[in-house]
Amino acid sequence: MDRHHRPLRSPFAAGLLVAAAALLAACGSSSPAASGSSATSAHPSSGGTSRTTVAPTSNSGSASGSAIGTISDPSPAGTFGKEPTVVVPPGPPPTQLEEANLVTGTGATAKAGDTVTVQYVGVAYSTHKVFDASWNRGQPFTFTLGVGQVIKGWDEGVVGMKVGGRRELIIPPQLAYGSTSPGAGIAPNDTLIFVIDLVSVS
Repeated sequence: MDRHHRPLRSPFAAGLLVAAAALLAACGSSSPAASGSSATSAHPSSGGTSRTTVAPTSNSGSASGSAIGTISDPSPAGTFGKEPTVVVPPGPPPTQLEEANLVTGTGATAKAGDTVTVQYVGVAYSTHKVFDASWNRGQPFTFTLGVGQVIKGWDEGVVGMKVGGRRELIIPPQLAYGSTSPGAGIAPNDTLIFVIDLVSVS
């Protein structure tokens, strides 16, 4: 599976940008999410020309501020700054967003509106396989937190992380891509697992 590609280089991601620009133009919005230089995708995907992005989609309209549970069987902590190993827990996936701090950071705390830079690995619950990792591209991913540039599970789950920290998120489909598969590697109604290192906050 080809995971060596950069954000915003796929037809899928480009289509999201065009659609978002048209919608914002119609609404007259000047939201930060409309910025052409902002990365609205990050991520991965799989073979061929299809790409999976951690970006807003038409079915990402669930309410923010959902309850966040605790992962009972998290992945190994590993070492901040080194690619982590993601382990899918046994049993059925959770129905709500869950998180676990694998490494506690000591730097600035991420909050809505901040520009954050992260390294991450994403694994699909359905296949237990990595569908994207920033480590494979040799560069971290930067986005504005809480403005819809990424899936809601990220907008909600990255808040409160401290620089130097590593957090695991298990994201149910209603906070990810819902019933629509964004590309190979993620099934419709898939639950996603991410292990995220928070590199910087500004």
